[in-house]
Amino acid sequence: MVGQGAEIIATGNIYVHGPLRGKAIAGANGDTNAFIVAAEFDPELIAIAGVYSVIEDPSTNPYHKQGVVIQLEGESLKFEPLS
Repeated sequence: MVGQGAEIIATGNIYVHGPLRGKAIAGANGDTNAFIVAAEFDPELIAIAGVYSVIEDPSTNPYHKQGVVIQLEGESLKFEPLS
């Protein structure tokens, strides 16, 4: 679990097997193949290889409180449901 206000930073991938409520930064060394997996998506901020997304109102995200896989696609973050 990553609680609100907490931050997890990895040079590679991030797997959160519970709620992701804080900040998750994957590929911190520039690894564009890094990804983030969260069982319950509710973060403040996510980033992969320097591409950031600040989530000001999480309830507007279609994956809010659902399982999600986030990858970098070009210069944007791509969200897919966790199956």
